[in-house]
Amino acid sequence: MPSVDSLDVSAYVIPTAQPESDGTLTWESTCVVIVEVTSAGARGLGFTYATPACARLIDDVLRPAVLASDAMDVTGAWSSMARSIRNMGRPGISSMSIAAVDCALWDLKARLLSVPLASLLGHVRQEVPLYGSGGFTSLTSRQLDQQLTTWVEDQGMTRVKIKVAEAWGTRIERDVERVAQARRIIGDQCELFVDANGGYGVKQAVRIGSQFADFGVTWFEEPVSSDHLEGLAQVRSAVPMDVTAGEYGYDLFYFEAMCESGAVDCLQADVSRCAGITEWMRVAAVAESHGLEVSGHCAQSLHVHPAAAVHNLRHLEYFADHERVDRLLFDGVLEPRGGSLRPDLSRVGNGLDLKRRDAERYRVL
Repeated sequence: MPSVDSLDVSAYVIPTAQPESDGTLTWESTCVVIVEVTSAGARGLGFTYATPACARLIDDVLRPAVLASDAMDVTGAWSSMARSIRNMGRPGISSMSIAAVDCALWDLKARLLSVPLASLLGHVRQEVPLYGSGGFTSLTSRQLDQQLTTWVEDQGMTRVKIKVAEAWGTRIERDVERVAQARRIIGDQCELFVDANGGYGVKQAVRIGSQFADFGVTWFEEPVSSDHLEGLAQVRSAVPMDVTAGEYGYDLFYFEAMCESGAVDCLQADVSRCAGITEWMRVAAVAESHGLEVSGHCAQSLHVHPAAAVHNLRHLEYFADHERVDRLLFDGVLEPRGGSLRPDLSRVGNGLDLKRRDAERYRVL
């Protein structure tokens, strides 16, 4: 069997076009940590949206766990990586670092077998439904109109999401105004989602949830902190729309606790955070065992192949920032068609290749 011959890691920081904000955070750049692994002349590509610190952890800790391993045994390599970070803990950059390597190993295996990654994983659908996501609180009214119009009219989205809970929930009137604006722009046939990023209190979320319901909002993401499972459950029982969370989950125990607590109507999971494709597929199984669907959080270029391979997928988040960053760094980025992404079955692996010359200007490691 071919073994993993090399592992290279690099990091790139891409500035945003302007400072961006949601309800609880402002940022001015996105960092992408890229892992490339080789075996028998094939090269696999994986990445995470994280911090350059992940590159150091990958170099120092994960590389020895992966080198010389069987390139066909991705889950075995994943287990070795999970054991290697025992003393650092699974949450946070440890799992994000494992994610980048795990995604690269799955891509490598598919390329060695000369098949698309979706085919290797066993796809159950030909296309993955999307929702347009962005709607930052930092956008002007005109910018929000333009973004919503692009999603609905140009990309065929039938679901869109905007950010609320501006300034930690202290600008309620503006939250409601922006939701009303979004509904005017997208019309009555498109679903409207909101994401508070944990910016509201429990009773505050219940009160404003009833106002959002007047505009037909059907998805209330992280109305309170995702660590406050009891609070999520309280909001869920009091509002008519689906309550969702999970993007900050890093291991199965987190997701099992979220499902068991009755905190969510749909479980979100992020392949670039929850230790890669290996764990993401398990998370989907945990959700299904609780009668829940799973939604892929951001990182659409990484999610599209595994998302095509799970039965209980509701949809995938098509995040505006990652759309821009992915196109700057990678060849093979998919175009939304009719509100969906279709894995390109004419390309092996995940279908992505690093545009080295274009990416070099953003490289920090």
